[in-house]
Amino acid sequence: MIPGPFVYHRPASVGEAVGLLAAHGEDARPFAGGHSLIPMMKLRMAAPSHLVDLAGISDLATIRDEGSTVVIGATVTQAALIRSDLLAARLPILRETALQIADPQIRTKGTLGGNVANGDPGNDMPALMQCLGATYVLAGPDGSREVAARDFYEAAYFTLLQPGEILTAVRIPVPPAGHGYAYEKLKRKIGDYATAAAAVVLTLDGSTVASAAIALTNVASTPLFAEEASRLVVGTSLDAATVKAAAEAAKAITDPATDGRGTAEYRREMAGVMVARALVKAADRARTGA
Repeated sequence: MIPGPFVYHRPASVGEAVGLLAAHGEDARPFAGGHSLIPMMKLRMAAPSHLVDLAGISDLATIRDEGSTVVIGATVTQAALIRSDLLAARLPILRETALQIADPQIRTKGTLGGNVANGDPGNDMPALMQCLGATYVLAGPDGSREVAARDFYEAAYFTLLQPGEILTAVRIPVPPAGHGYAYEKLKRKIGDYATAAAAVVLTLDGSTVASAAIALTNVASTPLFAEEASRLVVGTSLDAATVKAAAEAAKAITDPATDGRGTAEYRREMAGVMVARALVKAADRARTGA
């Protein structure tokens, strides 16, 4: 199928984009890479009469180092995340996660902003942003505001984005030097959504876990920040019993659907397995500096 008719707009600034969305209301939709919206339009599950392409806004395609924070524009592609020397040095888990999204062709066009903004529970970056304690910068008719990634997702495809707002940037606190990280993803084949996936970022004080954050992908209607599982590993040496307890705590907050990737029971178990693997890998990286 092909999409219905629409008017194409390519604004050169955030203000112009917000103005177009305000002018056309519910008939307009913003898009970046288009990998979520265009397929829906082809299936006639979405039929906007105005498309506002954000790719022409140069300010949204930048990666900035602000000392304790890295700011990534909404239209920065997954491929650009992978290529960035800055991110490789300061937020290596971004590259590790981006390399597991879809395939090279998709990553060339797919954007960070699109991945986190549309509320698809299968997308990988939302859980990672929750793990990293990221904040989303939103622009709309009433100005700019910031929302924590951990508060942003309400249900599948429902977020705190208000009508006429667009996500313009992601602000990510940089973990301390020597931190450990891992994104573990189980999927059926290259390009598929996760059957279950887990992100972990932690720091060590000697052999003891000083801080930890754990988040889960595609095992509920939203990404999940595993607060209790994260708390359980802090102050421990991350022995086998602690890893098991954290995995069980993470599994307890999941609510996966039975689908072509497996039964709900299987996917819940795999969420625990991914958490355990990610914890072990992150701790090993923190110890060895790898």
